[in-house]
Amino acid sequence: MHVGVFLGIFGLMFVLELPDKTFIAQVIMGTKARPSMVVLGASIALTIHMALAVGAGSLLTLFPVHLKDLIIGLLFLGGAGYLLFVTEEEEEEKGEGEAALEKPGTRWKEISTAFVVIFVGEFGDLTQIQAANFEAKLHQPLEVFLASTLSLIAVSFLGAYGGKALLRVIPLKMVRLGGGLIFAGLGLWTLGSLVFG
Repeated sequence: MHVGVFLGIFGLMFVLELPDKTFIAQVIMGTKARPSMVVLGASIALTIHMALAVGAGSLLTLFPVHLKDLIIGLLFLGGAGYLLFVTEEEEEEKGEGEAALEKPGTRWKEISTAFVVIFVGEFGDLTQIQAANFEAKLHQPLEVFLASTLSLIAVSFLGAYGGKALLRVIPLKMVRLGGGLIFAGLGLWTLGSLVFG
């Protein structure tokens, strides 16, 4: 396992997930249900999503190199555009809508509600697309799967247990800006290597 690759993916996915609607949903669910149950349900959903993403990324490696790099570059730029131009208010509204838990109930109900909310909310989400992107670019499925999954689970813990406090300290706008700039750089670098490499 390449530690640098693991840490790089972990960090990028962490930054990418923080301003996401599913983080907001977990913050809200963590105030209405047992945070541990929210994290458990969300973690199961996120693990399944990252497995699907890595599988999709592996399929992208079957494309010719130039076409694959073009797709990867455009996906990075699409992620950057999403982070830079979609407002926090829109993400908060989506997150609040997704987190519409009725009342705290049994542990099973809390786990299953968190699972369904996150599983549905993450389908085709930016983090899933970028995990596929990393796998297609790096050809390291184990590192991409573990780093992406653990990163998203770490964000789940943060959201369910301390999200409200975090949002008072770090504005989502700054996280989105930083993540958007990182992904714009990765997209330009990938597309630039096609033209100049």
